Amino acid sequence: MTTVDEMKGKWKQQIGKAKLAWGKLTEDEILKSEGRAEKLQGLIQERYAITREEAEKQVNKFFEKEGS
Repeated sequence: MTTVDEMKGKWKQQIGKAKLAWGKLTEDEILKSEGRAEKLQGLIQERYAITREEAEKQVNKFFEKEGS
């Protein structure tokens, strides 16, 4: 089982990849989302003026790719 600290540590390693995927987000915003899909979706939806569904699709695709 993965602890919260382990998840946060892994997320810090993914920040660069997330920044490449969503260049309009700042590194600080990505870091503060702590790898939580809901927070990241909200930021992406707001910054890119897209639907919640599209933001969710992008985030899910990102996490699937990074998890493999």
